[in-house]
Amino acid sequence: MTFRLTCPVCGKRDVYEFTYGGPERGPRPKEAEPGAGAGSAAGAEAHFRWAQFRMNRLEPQEEWWHHGAGCGVWFSTWRDPATNREMRPGGVEAGGSEGSGEGFS
Repeated sequence: MTFRLTCPVCGKRDVYEFTYGGPERGPRPKEAEPGAGAGSAAGAEAHFRWAQFRMNRLEPQEEWWHHGAGCGVWFSTWRDPATNREMRPGGVEAGGSEGSGEGFS
């Protein structure tokens, strides 16, 4: 299945020009200091979970993409993985006609 993404520099391009960087996961939890005692185990666990576990949600989410076959920029965009349509923040479909399968205009 193919779809198009909107690069902030180059405009709409085929998804095959991009590399998926994963969903936006927020700031990295503070890593535990070596030899910090019992409290460091909770910090290490939080960091491990942040780095290793990713949720596969079928709802609009902010994602990171790299335009490797184009301008080389990293950017974030909102996309609904269930439909592969670009969305505005919060999950409102952005531009395009309902049946076009394309995102931002």
